[in-house]
Amino acid sequence: MALLGNLIARSLQLRKQFNLPVATPQTYQRHALRQLLERGQYTAFGKNYGFGEILSKEIDFLKVFRERVPIHTYTDIHDQWWYRCQNGEENVTWPGKVKYFALSSGTSESASKHIPVTQDMIKSIKKVGFKQLYSMANFKIRPVAFEKGILMLGGTTSLFEKGEYYEGDMSGISAKNMPRWVSSLLYKPGQRISKRHKWEDRIKLIVEKADQWDVGIICGVPAWVQIVLERVIKHYGVKNIHEIWPNLSVYIHGGVSIEPYKESFKKLWGKNQVTHIETYMASEGSFGFQARPNAGIRLVLNVGIFFEFIPFTAKNFDEEGNPKPKPEIFMVHEVKENVEYAVVLSTCSGAWRYLIGDVVRFTNAAEHEIAIVGRTKQFLSLCGEHMSIDNMNKAIETVSKKMNITIREFAVAGLKHDNLFAHQWYIGCDNENVDADKLKKMLDETICQLNDDYEVERTSALKEIFVEILPCRVFIDYLRAKGKEGAMSKFPRVLKGAQLEDWEAYLDKKEIRHALSA
Repeated sequence: MALLGNLIARSLQLRKQFNLPVATPQTYQRHALRQLLERGQYTAFGKNYGFGEILSKEIDFLKVFRERVPIHTYTDIHDQWWYRCQNGEENVTWPGKVKYFALSSGTSESASKHIPVTQDMIKSIKKVGFKQLYSMANFKIRPVAFEKGILMLGGTTSLFEKGEYYEGDMSGISAKNMPRWVSSLLYKPGQRISKRHKWEDRIKLIVEKADQWDVGIICGVPAWVQIVLERVIKHYGVKNIHEIWPNLSVYIHGGVSIEPYKESFKKLWGKNQVTHIETYMASEGSFGFQARPNAGIRLVLNVGIFFEFIPFTAKNFDEEGNPKPKPEIFMVHEVKENVEYAVVLSTCSGAWRYLIGDVVRFTNAAEHEIAIVGRTKQFLSLCGEHMSIDNMNKAIETVSKKMNITIREFAVAGLKHDNLFAHQWYIGCDNENVDADKLKKMLDETICQLNDDYEVERTSALKEIFVEILPCRVFIDYLRAKGKEGAMSKFPRVLKGAQLEDWEAYLDKKEIRHALSA
């Protein structure tokens, strides 16, 4: 394995010396869409929307495609098309029969989404993975990291047979289809452990095996990676993870913002420097990665995915985050920096003008680099405060640092209060004697500095904010109770409607508040 790692490190340095030719973002994306239309023209979806006609005439295929094909939410495309794939029908939205469906892990919603995963999408994900590997030459990573194991804390690789298809976590589907040489030589915790259905069983075995591995790279959602590292440190009675894995040099993360977790991870690392690299991957595919230090996530434009962007404004979305008819929409070469956009995808898994639900901001439009700032369904604007997840993450990071506390989870809800409005914060923190009033004041002041609309509304309609400090285990226990415990599950940052009622009922039913007050 040392020889293999050395070859990888050398090839990355060699590749860095060459300036490979690249096309413009517009060229890549027009080509990607044309290829998608050509592959999809004989499917039921393609015939319905006349893909063949779009391609056969001397017309602007991009313009006509966008005129004919509407924006689809998950419910739209699943209820009209994807359910037929689950019933075993071929050539519905993509050629052939769909073998895999990824269960969206996401937040604690009770019903999982079923996202089709085709062989073409599996190939696309592998291509993005190799592109990310090549980009690591841009970071100051110790060559020894590539000689060691890669610990991937994802979903179970065991898939459930559902008659005509298999379903499971996207991370599990990807791991099951990774190159054999990676799986056998570098991949940790290995297929035997990864096949375990229960997340807690996998954690236990990972901890027991940890001192037998030499891990150089770790991948996973911050909250769950943190839990695993803390368990390993506690089990072996060491001060930090580098006493177990001295060559750990890279942490590849995604799913949620790393900002609220930064201070916690600093306490887990030793003196060795760990390079953080952010990725953009979902049940729908792999879309990009951080390709250079101190930069945003660079979208990959030539792997069978066509991107469109809708400005996330009241003109284009209603108060619940649903798209309005005929919203304004832009291609990647037309976007502007520091504007929030909802992401729309057409992919080689048969998603067509699909609103994935992510909200992004371009940090560098020329390099097509983004920051993920929220979700179309997870933002708070009861009275015009327009508070995004990005605001929340930065505020939590600031408060954690200034108060020297560890906040591992949080969520926010909007409430009616004295005929006006209030925000209710639920803070997961295990530090003793945390001053809730000080935390509340600092949180409020920080968001006022980050968000002008919030600052204005705090003098008028947004009359109060409330802070409830809860043990961190409460958030994890809630996910477990909803059947959402695991490496790919994430606690929702914004609680609304039935989800808020369910969370409040859980806190009351478990007598958590009574126990805390006692």
